Amino acid sequence: MKIRKEIMPFVIASLLVGAILAGSLLLADIESREAFGWGAILAIVLICYLGCFFRDPERTAPTNPDVVVAGADGVIAKICDIREDKFLKTDTVRVSIFLSLVNVHVNRAPISGTVKFLDYFRGRRLFTFQAESSDVNQRSSILIEGNNISCLVNQICGPVCRRVVYWLNLEQVLNKGDRIGMMKFGSRLDMYFPKGTVEITAKVGDKVRAGETIIATVTGNAEK
Repeated sequence: MKIRKEIMPFVIASLLVGAILAGSLLLADIESREAFGWGAILAIVLICYLGCFFRDPERTAPTNPDVVVAGADGVIAKICDIREDKFLKTDTVRVSIFLSLVNVHVNRAPISGTVKFLDYFRGRRLFTFQAESSDVNQRSSILIEGNNISCLVNQICGPVCRRVVYWLNLEQVLNKGDRIGMMKFGSRLDMYFPKGTVEITAKVGDKVRAGETIIATVTGNAEK
C-alpha cells in the first residue's frame, strides 16, 4: 500500500510527542525502562494511525465516458439543487461527501477534462454538517471542464481538518479518477454539476470510493 510522503512531518511530530511523554514520566520518577516504553508505545500508535490516514491505494476508474465518479471516499451526506454564481454561474446539483477520520483522504477527479480554475479561500471552520459551511469555510476550489460536462470541486475544511491541498496546474488535462489533492484529517468534499448535465444515481447515505464509485451519468443537456 502506497503511503503519501506528506506523512513525514506528522511522523516527526509523533516521535516528539512520544519523547515528551517519556520525559514527563522520567520527571515523575517513573523507572526509565517503563517511561521510554510508554513513550515508544504512544509514538508507534500515532504513526500506525497516520499510516492508515495517509494511505493512497491504487484505484481503477470506470472506462465508460458517460459516468461520473466520486471525488472522495466517505458517505454521501447531501444531494441538493443550488445556484452556483461564482464559477459555473448557473443552477447546479451539488453532491456532498463527508469524510471520517478513517477514510482514505486522497481526492480524485470526478470527470475527465481540463483544469480551468484553482484557488484557496480562507474562511471559517464551521462543522461541515452545517449548510453554510459550503460558502464560508476555508476551502480549495477546482473547476474541471470536460466535453459535455463541467464539475466544480470544493475541498472544505472543518474544525478538525487543518488543511486541504491540490496537486494540479491550470490547463492540466485530467483523466477521470486521477489524483487531484488531499484533505488532511477529515472534512467534506462538494461536487457541483450544471443542472441537466447529469442524472444523479447515488443516494444520501451511500458509501463511496474516490475514483471508482459511480455517482451520476452524463446527459450533456444543460438547463438554460
